[in-house]
Amino acid sequence: MRRNLGSTDRIVRMILGVAIGYFAFSTEIETSWVQTLLYIISAILLITTLVGSCPLYSIFRMNTCEVK
Repeated sequence: MRRNLGSTDRIVRMILGVAIGYFAFSTEIETSWVQTLLYIISAILLITTLVGSCPLYSIFRMNTCEVK
């Protein structure tokens, strides 16, 4: 996979992923499917940050990475 996430994009995704994961963990949501959905969203954000590539960016031919 080619990298298509720039450093600013990766930092924002990391902060959002940790914040959403912490929110899902720390709050008592009455419906468990909402909590599961938040965990999945958090995991997707963190995995794309670590890999440096976003599949949706590839589909729409977007690139925020500065290095070619």
